[in-house]
Amino acid sequence: MITAVVFDMDGVLFDTERLCQTCWLKLAEEDGIPNMEAVYALCIGVNAQTTERIVYENFGKDFPYEEYCRRTSAMYNGYIEEHGVPVKDGVRETLAKLAAAGLKIAVASSSKRDKVLKHMEDAGIAQYFTAVVGGDTVTHSKPHPEIFLKACEALGVAPENAIAVEDSHNGIRSAHAAGMTPVMVPDLLPATEEMRELSAYVAKDMNDACGWMLKAQKR
Repeated sequence: MITAVVFDMDGVLFDTERLCQTCWLKLAEEDGIPNMEAVYALCIGVNAQTTERIVYENFGKDFPYEEYCRRTSAMYNGYIEEHGVPVKDGVRETLAKLAAAGLKIAVASSSKRDKVLKHMEDAGIAQYFTAVVGGDTVTHSKPHPEIFLKACEALGVAPENAIAVEDSHNGIRSAHAAGMTPVMVPDLLPATEEMRELSAYVAKDMNDACGWMLKAQKR
């Protein structure tokens, strides 16, 4: 029986994955850094420590990673301050419907927990979530299952009774390894053959995913 839903944040609840990519690529163009789009794709769905490792592996240890992060963060935060957090279509309606159906709801995001909480508060959706697990509160990054297992533990549900909603390949791998029911809502990355094999459902958008989840709860 499905009793809970655990969401990723970036690219699922908020259109922040695309915003972050825009900032990374803009600075790469300004600084003449090649191949940043491909490297950024490798970083989708992982935490800050893994992102740092991927960047150094591709650009070398001389890459000014901390300075680059400072500049991209300033650009990202500037957009958020001016325009607000970009909530993905269908998210507010989906959260309301899941809560009304009695499902427990959590977030398991590779972003830092404080950032997740602030985005949720700013968007006015924090009230729907019983638990929030950030990438800085776990030892292993996605695709390791630790973050989803921790979210299920915080909700007091068994992984087999929970759906995980993800947009990234590493996120789907993580949810599958945790023994959950993965639902993919593609964002920057397409649903590959592997993703379709690991996912219980690949949705067209959040509204489609919501319909599928509510039906799954009743099975």
